[in-house]
Amino acid sequence: MDSLTVLTFLPLVGAFLVMAMPASQTKAIRLVALATTVITGVIGLSIYAGFDGASAAMQNTCEAPWFTLPGTDIAVAYRLGLDGISVLMVGLTAIIMPIVILSTYGHIHDRVKEFFVWMLIMETGMLGVFLSMDIVLFYVFWEVSLVPLYFLVGIWGGDQRIYATVKFFLYTVAGSLVMLVAIIAMILALQTTNMETMLATASTLPLADQSWMFFAFALAFCIKVPVLPFHTWLADAHTQAPTSGSVLLAGVLLKMGTYGLIRFAIGFFPMMALEHQSLFMGLGAVGIVYGAFLAMAQTDIKRLIACSSVSHLGFVVMGMFALTETGMRGSILQMVNHGLSTGLLFLLIGMVYERRHTRLISDFGGIAASMPIFAVFFIISMLSSVGLPGLNGFVGEFMILAGSFEASPMWGAIGVTGVIFGAVYLLSATRRMLFGPLTRDENRNLTDINLREIGLMVPMVILCFWMGVQPNAFLDKLDGSIGGEGGLMQRIEAAKEQRANNATLNLEATAALSAIQLDENLMEVSR
Repeated sequence: MDSLTVLTFLPLVGAFLVMAMPASQTKAIRLVALATTVITGVIGLSIYAGFDGASAAMQNTCEAPWFTLPGTDIAVAYRLGLDGISVLMVGLTAIIMPIVILSTYGHIHDRVKEFFVWMLIMETGMLGVFLSMDIVLFYVFWEVSLVPLYFLVGIWGGDQRIYATVKFFLYTVAGSLVMLVAIIAMILALQTTNMETMLATASTLPLADQSWMFFAFALAFCIKVPVLPFHTWLADAHTQAPTSGSVLLAGVLLKMGTYGLIRFAIGFFPMMALEHQSLFMGLGAVGIVYGAFLAMAQTDIKRLIACSSVSHLGFVVMGMFALTETGMRGSILQMVNHGLSTGLLFLLIGMVYERRHTRLISDFGGIAASMPIFAVFFIISMLSSVGLPGLNGFVGEFMILAGSFEASPMWGAIGVTGVIFGAVYLLSATRRMLFGPLTRDENRNLTDINLREIGLMVPMVILCFWMGVQPNAFLDKLDGSIGGEGGLMQRIEAAKEQRANNATLNLEATAALSAIQLDENLMEVSR
């Protein structure tokens, strides 16, 4: 059996094992779930280590027939593969999932069996999204990944979990249905479900069809990111989700949206991405600033971190739609950076919530005195999110801003203001929580984080420093897929050239028509 199939479906096998176990055996259930994610993580990291970043071709591919669409000769197949973009997402998932499972020991005590079943099913869905090379298979995995979060928030969430769950469901289902229409139209127009073939032939579709298909995909993925103005479900989902759900949502699930924008909206329709470049760069830039202002207004620390994701992912969207190699590389790197930094912050908020049972910033103050180890990790995570040089966030944001300035100085300048605002709300929240006098007895008696909790965060902290000091170790994986022969930037440059040629032809045609009209007018005057 090929490595990608094992990687994708091993969590599903773990879910079936958990289903077969008695619900009362919570320790054994936790152990099986943890072992499954650890083994999956090891496989994922070994695939990542063996990936050849210099090649633009899909690697570790596997294919098997599935079914034929009735009344057509269109064969839907089981196809998996990965390139430089998807391998980084696989590596991120491999690291995050075992940490998420270990984090549940502090806050998941009811219906443990059902919780881990949904978590493992979700992992299969996420990996399938990143690895699918058949568009029907992609959609199946996309839907599979959405269902577990509905139950995770709806069952194990906070007091307003039903509201948050329904809101999340309505937003995501609406986007998925629009995308399904575009997928069906593409299949019928191109007579294939193979995404590699679609990538090569989508540009042959009439421009009008490309335009509405581009927006259909973009809408679905913008809701998932989420991009302004589709962001309102995120803060509610994060706030009501259990800690592990928030970590997974911030760490991996939101990246499915940005991954989809690169793979489908930009990858399939580079001409349309060029046509609407300013719109999406603007949405990203405005999201950066608006998300920062939203975060400033929050009194709940978890909701503040959730709103910060709107701002940080605004950087990702702005950078990728700059359509420059620097911006594109920075955006993909920042997807990983955000998963690590924000995932760490949600872990830390969950740890202090388990001890203090409040998330209001005003209920804290001076807790660095009673929780010094917690304070150290919180400061590192916050500085990573701010983008301090030497930590992972700096490299990604710098590359995004450099690429954005190259494409549009105006949107790049607005993005820079977001960096300043981000530092304001994160530093302010850190000061109010950690420093100052201990005025509440509840805060004096807080116990510091334990060895298990430290162990959860150490791998992510190491990665934050590693990516800040040696970013090329990760950026090199993108060489072929982004800048190589047949890579994404080559398709964008080809679209630019075609656009320029079309403009020249239109100009020449306009000039010819004008000349004809002038001749006709002269002849009329002579008569």
